[in-house]
Amino acid sequence: MDNSLESAAIKPVKASLLPKVLAGLKGAPYIPLFIIVVFVLCAILANLITTQDVYSVQLPNRLIPPFWLEGGSLNHLLGTDPLGRDILTRIIFGARVSVIIAITALTIGGGIGTLVGLTAGFYGGKIDTILMRFADITLAFPLILFAILLVMVLGPSMMNVIIAISLVLWARYARVIRGEVLGLMQRDFIARAKVSGASDWRIMMRHLLPNVMPTLIVLLTLQVGWVIIVEASLSFLGAGIPPPTPAWGSMLADGREYVSTAWWVTTAPGVAIMLVVLAFNLAGDWLRERLDPKQRGI
Repeated sequence: MDNSLESAAIKPVKASLLPKVLAGLKGAPYIPLFIIVVFVLCAILANLITTQDVYSVQLPNRLIPPFWLEGGSLNHLLGTDPLGRDILTRIIFGARVSVIIAITALTIGGGIGTLVGLTAGFYGGKIDTILMRFADITLAFPLILFAILLVMVLGPSMMNVIIAISLVLWARYARVIRGEVLGLMQRDFIARAKVSGASDWRIMMRHLLPNVMPTLIVLLTLQVGWVIIVEASLSFLGAGIPPPTPAWGSMLADGREYVSTAWWVTTAPGVAIMLVVLAFNLAGDWLRERLDPKQRGI
């Protein structure tokens, strides 16, 4: 193989804007980034942040209001739920559940979808048609229905939630990455890589993948919020994380009967979901503007 030709072929990759963009935070959405940092730290340091038992049922302490309301207590800053469990503690530990599901589902679904998108865009023809039809079928299948069927067969568990989300998530990545690859296949550096004798796998991994990485990073960031909403929806419907494991969706379900009398039971986890999802969406929009040369006027 002519190494000089292949070296020339990867120049567009070396000229990628990704390192330069990530190095600067000018115009960054600091409040959303702060919320994301707090969210991740709560997931990692949950055991250190709070000393209260997340599973401890204390019926004498049930439905204590937040500390700023009459009858509230500084021992339960956001109040307690119908079983007397501290809501703030369960929100903190619920963040850990959301992070685990988001990272695992995005890794599995995103990895499969990226590989499928690279393959479909690179080879085209019948391979592209077959893979994209599978993606269309997957996207057309209702996620909630699929998850409920999965739970009916296997029972509710965190692993089943991850499987359900991953089996739908891969198609979103496949579609987007395939579109990026189709544009890159018309570039000269791909033609030079083929002339140099580079294998198909080498071209996809060394030339195509680095060039679609900015799009992949933006997609990952935007999809975190989607995964959190889906997980919360499934848990709310009883098809997600089984009790007593703290999950934001099941916390919302626990407070449905107390909306008028103990509004904090549903409001606290609902606000947590809203803030985290909004923060990831705003951060994703900012990354998209920073990583897209067209939007940056380059």
